[in-house]
Order: sequence, then structure tokens, then C-alpha cells
Amino acid sequence: MKLPGMKETPLKVLYTEPNITGLLINRMTYLLDTVSPDRRIVVVCVGTDRSTGDSLGPLVGTSLGKYRSPFFDLYGTLEEPVHAMNLDDTLIEINKRVRKPFIVGIDACLGQAASVGCIQVGTGPVRPGAGVNKDLPPVGDIHITGIVNVGGFMEYFVLQNTRLHLVMRMADIIAHSLFSSIMKCTRTATYPAATPD
Repeated sequence: MKLPGMKETPLKVLYTEPNITGLLINRMTYLLDTVSPDRRIVVVCVGTDRSTGDSLGPLVGTSLGKYRSPFFDLYGTLEEPVHAMNLDDTLIEINKRVRKPFIVGIDACLGQAASVGCIQVGTGPVRPGAGVNKDLPPVGDIHITGIVNVGGFMEYFVLQNTRLHLVMRMADIIAHSLFSSIMKCTRTATYPAATPD
């Protein structure tokens, strides 16, 4: 049953919640079920491996890449990260290669102390760089973010001093949940392939 307003209200859940993967899979599946069959799912994992806190996106991308799934395109891994220096070019490339992409934007973010460790899923784009006052293009028709540390003071230092265990655990949960959701949705729909280079 689809509850009124469920799509509009972001889900925010702590990574240690006992049923976190079930909650995330349900919400992601709900959002992906709305994707028109003529749109291809593209996952864009934003971040860099040069900063522990900001490595959430590339870690998710690397985990997703292990599945080698034909049902979505993937940008942003530890080997080939999508970050401030190449984000514009990456979005241009996606729109050249994929007709009407449905983009899932994934990024780390900073928040209040009580929210550290929470994973958020919602409609609309993620805004990369907002936590460190960078003006970067928004990414995604829907977004998945992980609150990796406290914001509001010395953001670059805070990102550098984030626990790797927290970031890796959150990345594993996000990758598993998103892949499971995409598989649930693609069982009933055939998504178009990307155009070759």
C-alpha cells in the first residue's frame, strides 16, 4: 500500500537500526517504482577517497560495481571518483550517453550531532559541496545521503577526521539496499540500455 505523502517525506534512519536494510529497500523501491520504463537508472556516487568523511560515495560506487549489473549505469568509484573537479563533465557525459536518465545521487553530508550515522532517502537532488560551501550542480532525481559527522565548524577538518568504520558500514548498507531495490523494480520492467560510445 502506498501511503499519501510517503514519496514527499524523506526517510531518515540510523545505520544501527535493526531493520535498516528493510526500511531502505522499501523506500527506495517505492521511489524507483515511479520511474518510467523508457528511462534508464544512473547511479552517481559523489565524493573523493582523499577524505575519510567524503569517501562514502566512492565506497558505495565500488560496492555497487562488484555486482556488474546491466540494469543501471554507475559513476563514481574509488578508482574513478566523481568530485568537484569533474562533476560538471560527468553530468554532461551522462546526458550524452543516456536518453532521459533517472539519476540516483549519493553523497556524504554533515549534520547535527544527534543525526550522525543516519542515512537519508528522498526525492530531489543531492547538493554536493554544500557542507563545505562549494557551489556545485545538484545531482539526482532522488538522493541518498549519509550523515558522516557534525557540521557547522571547520568542515574540511571534520571530514578528514571522520571514522572510517562508520563510513564503510553506511556505504555497505546503502549499496546493498539500493541494489536490492533496483533488482525488485527491474523484475517487472525492462529498462533501456545506454547508448554505446
